[in-house]
Amino acid sequence: MEVQAPPKAGKREWIGLAMLALPTLLVSMDLTVLHLAVPDLSEDLSPTSTQLLWIVDIYGFMIAGWLVTAGTLGDRIGRRRLLLAGAAAFGVASVLAAFSTSAEMLIVTRGILGVAGATLMPSTMALIRNMFHDDVERSRAIGVWMTSFMVGGTLGPLVGGVLLDAFWWGAVFLMGVPVMLLLLVLGPKLLPEYRSEEATGPLDITSAVLSLVAVLSVVYGVKQAAEHGVGPAAVGLVVVGALVGWAFVRRQRSSRDPLLDLRLFNNARFSVALVALTVNTGVMMGLSFFAAQYLQLVVGLSPLEAGLWTLPMTIAGIPAALLTPSLVRHVRPAYVMAAGLLVAAVGFALVTQVDGSGLAVLVTGTVVMFVGLAVMGVLGTDMAVGAAPPEQAGAASAVTETGNELGGALGLALLGSIGSAVYSSRIGDSSLSGVPDAAAEAAQGSLGGAVAVVGDLPARIGDGLLEASRGAFVSSLHVVALVCCALVVALAVAVAVLLRGVGRQTPEGPEAASVPAPATDVPVPAADGPVDR
Repeated sequence: MEVQAPPKAGKREWIGLAMLALPTLLVSMDLTVLHLAVPDLSEDLSPTSTQLLWIVDIYGFMIAGWLVTAGTLGDRIGRRRLLLAGAAAFGVASVLAAFSTSAEMLIVTRGILGVAGATLMPSTMALIRNMFHDDVERSRAIGVWMTSFMVGGTLGPLVGGVLLDAFWWGAVFLMGVPVMLLLLVLGPKLLPEYRSEEATGPLDITSAVLSLVAVLSVVYGVKQAAEHGVGPAAVGLVVVGALVGWAFVRRQRSSRDPLLDLRLFNNARFSVALVALTVNTGVMMGLSFFAAQYLQLVVGLSPLEAGLWTLPMTIAGIPAALLTPSLVRHVRPAYVMAAGLLVAAVGFALVTQVDGSGLAVLVTGTVVMFVGLAVMGVLGTDMAVGAAPPEQAGAASAVTETGNELGGALGLALLGSIGSAVYSSRIGDSSLSGVPDAAAEAAQGSLGGAVAVVGDLPARIGDGLLEASRGAFVSSLHVVALVCCALVVALAVAVAVLLRGVGRQTPEGPEAASVPAPATDVPVPAADGPVDR
């Protein structure tokens, strides 16, 4: 039986993709744009240390916590409608944040920005699923979407630095307002509307709250463990998040109109791609965290200089993200993803060769790493979103992005803990000889602590401590890179084996479309009872 080729995208769809890339760029930039503004806003608003942490973190927390609810809401009320509502809220909240008169006001407005950002992210991805029906074109569109997200995260500190040189700290928020206005004007003309006709029941508010509490508890607990070590508070938060998550799953299985249809996870392509993306993001975030510390605390670069040295990584990732879809016209996606992961493994292996003055080696290693991970990111995202039925594209996009958020948090926590343990073991008692107890404790905790106390020590003792602590940090960087290398090699094997049945993408449609789908790709009712759709 001949398979009918899916329709090709026209000029309207490609221009609409540019409109979807803009809010993605802004949401990503807002994750990092505030970093350089912290000293100025601290002087103006005088936040406490706890308030300052919430100012920086609450935006990302609210995005992570509301993604699932926002994705499902878009499936119900219309993805374009939710996107435009989120754009309006994002613009208003940006103005309020820019002109905040207190730390409390800035925390609240940053939280609102996070909620608005959570409505934008799955809506943009789900609309791409609806606008681009051809597999190759959809992969290219997702490559553009991912490129905008990568560029936004990298440009955030750089654009923030430029704005801070000319304006006050609130200006970093105002740059998003014209973009959101443009989206509100042109979005209704360029973007299609789509909503699921099957999801007719009211939104399950209880499930929405359970989802928010579960994700926020886990992400916050993992972040606490990464920053302060594994303690009762961090473990307790993760346990609470896991228990609430279990309650969320139980409720979805027993509900006739669930917030998240768990049958989505019965699709092997979706589930395997989701796990792969989570690990992919985790190793990228973990290694990037150590690389940033190396650039500033070992090489001695300023934050802006360190940010500039991350540009080669992003620049190299752009062609990788855009050209990858062409490869799957000739090679099965699983093998392309596995090859990308093996390229990333080479990058991680290069980082294990960095020494105390290895700037060139580090930059080269991170560039190679990022190219390989970008390949995995584009195809994994496309596979996860493309595996879901069109009426569940919003929920699938939200789950995929939540996996990325959790992967980043887990990568920072787990790899950070490994690095900290190696650092503490390598600093050694001999390196701390003659160092006062308080300074020795700070130095043994982290390289940042050592750098902070050396200025108060006699030159001979301080120089020796600094050299030893930097050497210990480089050793921890090597171990973290080695762990990442092993993880991506194992992931490459798993992806190549578990996803090898997914066919090449051709202009006529998926290569595997002419053969029956594997049993694991057929949605089945949950064990606790059927879900009435």
